[in-house]
Amino acid sequence: MTSTQQRSELQSQIWKIANEVRGSVDGWDFKQYVLGALFYRFISENFASYIEAGDGSVHYDVFSDDDTRIAAIKDDAIKTKGYFIYPSQLFSNTADNANTNDNLNTDLASIFSAIESSANGYPSEPDIKGLFADFDTTSNRLGNTVADKNNRLAAVLNGVKGLGFGKFQDNQIDLFGDAYEFLISNYAANAGKSGGEFFTPQCVAKLIAQLAMHKQTTVNKIYDPAAGSGSLLLQAKKHFDAHIIEDGFFGQEINHTTYNLARMNMFLHNINYDKFNMMLGNTLTEHKFWDDKPFDAIVSNPPYSVKWVGSGDPTLINDERFAPAGVLAPKSKADFAFVLHSLNYLSSKGRAAIVCFPGIFYRGGAEQKIRKYLVDNNYVETVISLAPNLFFGTTIAVNILVLSKHKTENTTQFIDASGLFKKETNTNTLTEEHIKQIVDAFDDKNNADYFAQLVEHNVIADNDYNLSVSAYVEAEDTREKIDITQLNAELKTTVSKIEQLRTDIDVIVAEIEGGDKE
Repeated sequence: MTSTQQRSELQSQIWKIANEVRGSVDGWDFKQYVLGALFYRFISENFASYIEAGDGSVHYDVFSDDDTRIAAIKDDAIKTKGYFIYPSQLFSNTADNANTNDNLNTDLASIFSAIESSANGYPSEPDIKGLFADFDTTSNRLGNTVADKNNRLAAVLNGVKGLGFGKFQDNQIDLFGDAYEFLISNYAANAGKSGGEFFTPQCVAKLIAQLAMHKQTTVNKIYDPAAGSGSLLLQAKKHFDAHIIEDGFFGQEINHTTYNLARMNMFLHNINYDKFNMMLGNTLTEHKFWDDKPFDAIVSNPPYSVKWVGSGDPTLINDERFAPAGVLAPKSKADFAFVLHSLNYLSSKGRAAIVCFPGIFYRGGAEQKIRKYLVDNNYVETVISLAPNLFFGTTIAVNILVLSKHKTENTTQFIDASGLFKKETNTNTLTEEHIKQIVDAFDDKNNADYFAQLVEHNVIADNDYNLSVSAYVEAEDTREKIDITQLNAELKTTVSKIEQLRTDIDVIVAEIEGGDKE
């Protein structure tokens, strides 16, 4: 089955599940149950595969929970996988009995609690704790009676069970990411901005990962200070298997629900608990990875123009992340606070690729002073303008800011990629060819009319440190070119024809009037 067929079947199946629970669970809440069930199925299959170790004669799902073999392997299994699942707790067994289980909602709650608590006292405890917190099996959103709750939970489990794609890791598509993207695209209108804030479409995530990892043969680790569901970090794993990400994947997220999704996403992509570190909290005021920096690759899509404490906390101007710029990002627009945070965490050999709201590149005040600091210290490698309507929940044409600490030339590259997109039903998207065209231009740093321009820093300084792409890359005039000489000749001919026509009409009118007099 091709990736397109798998994606179509996945969307059809999710919509079928949605119809089963429609009228009870709000669409935005519904996604938590579908993604939670996908995760439950994955870790069950993954754990069973680990126990069976490729031995076709071993079937962990038919073991009894008190089998003596289980006690012998439990400790090692938790140390290796980070959690433990008893045979009766496996997704397949729960789903098989879902329609006839009168205690399904409480049994699921007990299973999720048991999986999480299996890590207690082990190094994986913080990575497992609370993973299923948003899969609330007792919520009244599922129905007012136990029977209603069980019916809808069974519909979700059976729907996910019906995804006939074989093993998760063998799929042509990213099941979790595609399911997430489909759900967000369908419910973004109800969710407001929230969908776009913490989910980066896979096409944009792919571009950002390639920019941040460009020509690095190895990186010590990769970091996202506004990690969302982890999609940006995972693009690095998906597209750079040849690279050695030595110390793993790091990210911080302020939203608890999304933080849980990010941790799930790591497991779903076979990144073991000892290879990722996701933390919950406000990156700007409670940054968690101070002792882990610097990072060779940083990817990020921070929230656009979000408010922050800024100058309301007088200690922040002395924070080593913000102090070098001599000014804090405005309290009403934290965009540059995220940029300066990323720059501080970036290694001397690495790159940061950050999605930015376009306004920060031309506004005055504190933002202009921060741009001056970035340009004067030669940190801005490239600014790329993308097409509008690439993100769910917003039509804004965003930019990508690429920062580097190892530049030698005193120039900044500007790329106008606003014309590169493929129109889809609700949003635009970038094709593989579009991504290649942008990355190739980023790599060669050559000027190209109407597309890419390398600009000396003194030119940028003379332009008030404006970093808008449109200030340096001339837009192509697509209007029809008119030959004035030819146009004048055509007008002269037309006027002559009109005059002749008037003369002819006058003759005809005179003849008619003469006939009437007779």
